[in-house]
Amino acid sequence: MLTLYQRDDCHLCDLALLELARAGVSDFDSVYIDGDAALEARYGLRVPVLRDPRSSRELGWPFDAAHVRQFLARP
Repeated sequence: MLTLYQRDDCHLCDLALLELARAGVSDFDSVYIDGDAALEARYGLRVPVLRDPRSSRELGWPFDAAHVRQFLARP
């Protein structure tokens, strides 16, 4: 299952959610990095980030529905 790393009250994260919906992605976990020192160190200024834990690949913002579909199509 995909993971979307995001922050509370994040306008870009809201836009990322819209692009995931446009790409037809509905099955993913939302992980809020606020208050988690390790996640803030890793993703702090980069959120939103879509991660595929199976391959460890990440898609950082900015992305649109087409980018998401391409990301999912790659092995």
